[in-house]
Amino acid sequence: MKRTISRLLILIALALAASAPSPAQEQKKKEPDANVDVTVTAITIAVTVQDTDGRLVNNLSEKDFTVYENGKKRTITYFKQNYFAPIGLTVLLDVSGSMAVLNKLEEAKAALHELAASILSPRDLVSLLIFADGQVEVAAPFSKDREAFLKVLDGLQPFGQTALNDAVAVSPEYANRAQNDKRALLLITDGVENDSQLTPEQALEIARRVDVPIYTIGYKIPLEDQQLNSLKKGQGLTSAGIVATLDRFSRATGGKAWFLNRPEELLEALGEIKKEQTHQYIIGYTTNRAAGADYRLIRVTTSNWKYKVRTRQGY
Repeated sequence: MKRTISRLLILIALALAASAPSPAQEQKKKEPDANVDVTVTAITIAVTVQDTDGRLVNNLSEKDFTVYENGKKRTITYFKQNYFAPIGLTVLLDVSGSMAVLNKLEEAKAALHELAASILSPRDLVSLLIFADGQVEVAAPFSKDREAFLKVLDGLQPFGQTALNDAVAVSPEYANRAQNDKRALLLITDGVENDSQLTPEQALEIARRVDVPIYTIGYKIPLEDQQLNSLKKGQGLTSAGIVATLDRFSRATGGKAWFLNRPEELLEALGEIKKEQTHQYIIGYTTNRAAGADYRLIRVTTSNWKYKVRTRQGY
């Protein structure tokens, strides 16, 4: 039996996002001097550090990091960096009709074959979500069984319209179920949105509440208006708008975006994602929030000011 995430659940998620302070683990307590419920929330963030040459840095310790929330320094309560720790990767693959154009889906499937067969380690967990026609389907649940993953992958065919924003909204919550500490969502799409209930802003509002970086590969995005117009696209959709939206999904969640046109570039990007995950730091801290509190900004620095630090922008 297929497991899908319906439009109804997407709309419910949006309603919850508007009212809930955070999806993280919460404990309620009452401030003694005010009639305000304050939530003690455990926040976990995945952090990537690069030197001035772009090389990944994995030899830092807890004392090398400082975490700020809304400009206020927070005490680190959890720290982990294990190069050999397995990852939990969720692939979110666009299988809508536009992915049939220019052999996009078949080339993405071939690259994902290499990901499962040779890039991921035997201990890594991988799952496959597919989206088209307003549904996000769990095509392959988390597993180390590469043969099962590849069997499902081989059977995929393009169909229907593209509800990209809806898929981005609900998929990080599933990706967060991976048992491994290092978790990520890999989105592969051509970005031709034409069927979502949610706007990109609404999708991001939901997605950024879960600590899962979104790595986005925009593959063979139509760069000419003539190309876009030949496809069934959403009103006002432009190539520049596609790039900006996909980049924003990644930057806000601490991931990274690529915009590629060749199969060999796909393979390089998948290898880079795996490499980045192995070098990742997992950092935790606690914070107090009143019910209905506004969006909070997160900033992480290191003792070496030249290092570039990437993590989710807030929650």
